[in-house]
Amino acid sequence: MTSLVQHITIDCADAYELGLFWAEVLGSSVSDDDAPGDPEALVETGRAALLFVTVPEPKRSKNRVHLDVRPEHRTRDEEVERLLSLGATLVADHRKPNGRGWATLADPEGNEFCVECGAAERAALSGTRLPVTADDVTLAVRLAADTLAKSPVDDWRVPAGSLRWDCWETVEHLSDDLFSYAAQLGPRKPSLTSGVPYRWAPEREGGPWNAVFADPEAGTAGLLQTLEAGGALLTAMVRTASPDLRSHHSYGVSDPEGFAAMGVVETLVHTYDVAAGLSLPWTPPGDLCDRVLARLFPDAPADEDRWTVLLWSTGRADLPGRERVTSWKWHGAPLDR
Repeated sequence: MTSLVQHITIDCADAYELGLFWAEVLGSSVSDDDAPGDPEALVETGRAALLFVTVPEPKRSKNRVHLDVRPEHRTRDEEVERLLSLGATLVADHRKPNGRGWATLADPEGNEFCVECGAAERAALSGTRLPVTADDVTLAVRLAADTLAKSPVDDWRVPAGSLRWDCWETVEHLSDDLFSYAAQLGPRKPSLTSGVPYRWAPEREGGPWNAVFADPEAGTAGLLQTLEAGGALLTAMVRTASPDLRSHHSYGVSDPEGFAAMGVVETLVHTYDVAAGLSLPWTPPGDLCDRVLARLFPDAPADEDRWTVLLWSTGRADLPGRERVTSWKWHGAPLDR
């Protein structure tokens, strides 16, 4: 058996006040169980938990352990300016003219931490593609669920775009896809030749073959819950699985990033199908489309709108000067970065 890191614990003069600062840094909040003046304050995110503990001793020297942070939706330099405005101070500037490097800051009590380049900046600097991540799965599923929840149509048994399935079946199929991709990453030794042996069957002739079905009595709100649940399962498995893990897919053995990208593509294009059937607008972020294209369709045209290219790659749209795709497969095998 092994141990897990429960918290990263930081001694300080005022646990609650310092917790508020770090909650702003990480886009989180101080625990509801903590209040001003309490001896401890907990800040939790999906990836880390910081526990601040009030102690009488002052900080005397440079920390032997420090945090490295990277922005998710800003550049490194934009994040440095944001954190300075929150009360941090600049301790040392290790940023280089070529865009590399980091800045060392201190929080309001003098604890040093470093701000590094985010993933997009790193990819640009190294000339590599930006990987598809667990966060991309979360984003895609949330955008899809939020869009479909706005439908004024109660009857989702209408055709889903050009598919032979109706809108209910298509969302059900999407939920099942996300679940099944998560399941492929679950076993300690995933099979490279077959899927996890759940029982798959359609509810009607011509309907999708699923292992997961939504309860019709729960209505469309319940259906969307199954979508979010499937997305959360895949997100969790992609986030925790070893990058070296390999598992079976009918289009070839893939890795956690590949299954994340598959889940995102399924979500984006099937939401397109359902949105067409429910007369809803749907245009996902271009950068998200670009990441999954680079992972699963590496030979796709690079000089056209990324969403349109993804629709074209999956046989759902035309591209000027190119034949319409009538049969397609993605490239699931791991790619060199």
